[in-house]
Amino acid sequence: MGIASEEAILQFQALMDQVDEEPLKATFQNVHQGYPAETFARFLKARDWNVPKAHKMLMDSLQWRVANGVDNMLSKPIVPPDFYRTVRDSQLIGLSGFSREGLPVFAIGVGLSTYDKASVHYYVQSHIQINEYRDTVVLPSASKKHGRPIVTCVKVLDMSGLKISALSQIKILTAISTIDDLNYPEKTNTYYVVNTPYIFTACWKVVKPLLQERTRKKVNVLPGCGRDELLKIMDYESLPHFCKKEGSGSLRYSENGSCFSLDHPFHQQLYNYMKQKQANERPAGPIRHGSVHVTMPEEVAAEETEIAKVIESELHKLEKNGIGISKSLDELKINGK
Repeated sequence: MGIASEEAILQFQALMDQVDEEPLKATFQNVHQGYPAETFARFLKARDWNVPKAHKMLMDSLQWRVANGVDNMLSKPIVPPDFYRTVRDSQLIGLSGFSREGLPVFAIGVGLSTYDKASVHYYVQSHIQINEYRDTVVLPSASKKHGRPIVTCVKVLDMSGLKISALSQIKILTAISTIDDLNYPEKTNTYYVVNTPYIFTACWKVVKPLLQERTRKKVNVLPGCGRDELLKIMDYESLPHFCKKEGSGSLRYSENGSCFSLDHPFHQQLYNYMKQKQANERPAGPIRHGSVHVTMPEEVAAEETEIAKVIESELHKLEKNGIGISKSLDELKINGK
């Protein structure tokens, strides 16, 4: 970290030292988990090292957390368990292991996540809960194990099964992405994209130029299932199931007890953790069913709005040309070309 960066962090620290509202101070402690300098650096990166803009971004995020009770989100499990299972089966994400540097490896089944078994509020609630569990349990545990701050993760995105029907998911995915960008910036070190069908390749060509250089550098589109490249940074045991052999996409996750399943140790630990926190914090009585309503961003960042429009336009072009209507685009997969 250069002198200019260190000076920016010190200026940021001085501004945050002036915050005297207890709710904001308490939620900031939950955010930084003992690593305030690393947190300042994340928000500064997200605002091109502009201290006033980064400070405003962090303050807006802290106010969002207080207004929506985000610090208590892990004490509100989605119930009953059978319903939570349907959420998990339609929003495919899980922790497959750790990189050799100690970073958590999150696997995401982009192509086969349908987001059609519950309301948008449940999917947003579930997403935030995984974020909070990552930031308050998984990352601190990894930091303690390795004796140094580990504040980011690696994400492996499986595109197998991606179809034109993804058009209907753009709204919810944009909302979730905006929540992440505004409140959990720079938490992902690298995105690895695997099992890419034609539809992804077509959209990526038009989206890539719209991304900020900082974001473009994080995205690595790998050939095939990405196994050989990923084995350079993690052991075989940490590979997502869809990367262990060619053709083993998310479609077959139920056969392999993958990290997407509610039966996987990661999801069992997360759900049990939430149930225990709920038992510790709520008075005796029946458990209230229903989703937690989180304030959605009123305005999506200009970059994300443009990207969503471009993807929508590209998908409509593909649909007009008859691609993805009668058959899965997995059949048109191109390996790294």
